[in-house]
Amino acid sequence: MTATLSSTRTRTALRTSARVSGELLLVFVMLAVTLWLLGRMWSIVWPLVIGLLLTTLTWPPTRFLRNRGWRPALAASAVTVLFLLVAMGVVALIAVPVASQSGELSDGVFKGVQELREWAAGPPLNIDDAQINKAFDAAVSRAQDGLGNLAGALLTGVSTVVNGLVTAVLGLFLMFFFLKDGPRFLPWLERQLPGRLAKDVPTVAARGWNTLGSFVRSQAAVGLLDAVLIGLGLWILDVPLVLPLAVLTFVTAFVPIIGALFAGLVAVLIALVSNGLTDALIVLAIIVVVQQLEGNVFQPMIQSRGLGLHAAVILLAVTLGGSLAGIVGSLLAVPVAALIAVVWGYVREQLREPSEDPEPNTPDTGATATTTS
Repeated sequence: MTATLSSTRTRTALRTSARVSGELLLVFVMLAVTLWLLGRMWSIVWPLVIGLLLTTLTWPPTRFLRNRGWRPALAASAVTVLFLLVAMGVVALIAVPVASQSGELSDGVFKGVQELREWAAGPPLNIDDAQINKAFDAAVSRAQDGLGNLAGALLTGVSTVVNGLVTAVLGLFLMFFFLKDGPRFLPWLERQLPGRLAKDVPTVAARGWNTLGSFVRSQAAVGLLDAVLIGLGLWILDVPLVLPLAVLTFVTAFVPIIGALFAGLVAVLIALVSNGLTDALIVLAIIVVVQQLEGNVFQPMIQSRGLGLHAAVILLAVTLGGSLAGIVGSLLAVPVAALIAVVWGYVREQLREPSEDPEPNTPDTGATATTTS
């Protein structure tokens, strides 16, 4: 006998599916509106994010000073000044050796170009100087024709640099205020919110802050590992400017994808003009191996332990963030995923059914009292 579908259960399933679909649609609409608002307010959201990331790095020494009796404003000012000195020291550590060896590097570049021309003049290319000069003249002509576009690109680049400086300055000021008044934020937030929100929102904010600190510390650990391994390879090959290149590798590790490409390109170029093509290829191989280990092994392992996320989730988050918002998306993908996990974990805690297990038997208080006495 063939079983027939129950019309009542079918209607109930359809109604439940329609209701759930409508609720999910409303949630997605709310998320889309939230993302749109964040995009419209990005000029203030991005400095706020930078300020929070810098605060996670500088809060431990500030907390140390405050625990030693320093006033909040004095501790925040001292740490902010120290951070600026360290930042300028990092820039000097990169710029001074490069400037001192600029003559040697320029000579190496000129020598490399000459060797390239000599190689192109021989077999199998057999390109003589007349052809090279003709190609150079054609390139100059095209550059002159596209001068307007070049000027436009230059203005765009200048605007980008100016916006970056303004964002950095705003982020630095916000870092100071976060260091100074940060511990008072959660009590103030609790007083402003009504009912249950006065407990839920500060709790989620505190957990999110701890998660953000774990992200920055794990990223710094990954960058330090990259700098040590790549710097060791450059030192073994006797490539000049080993220390500046290692520092550059560490600093650019905080900018996913582009930072690693930029630092690797600089290291390969310096190895090419100073040590030759063979060492440059070896440096390129070292950088590729280290970056692959970082992206597929070290970073997922370190961040998954610090953030409580699976390594596969981190890889997927970085890929999705890069496809949606480029470099900024790649930079913020992991902390955003971790914050979403924090919110979801807290919601699950609040929605969890109360435990039905019987409470363990408590010892008899009278016997305990008698024994104690």
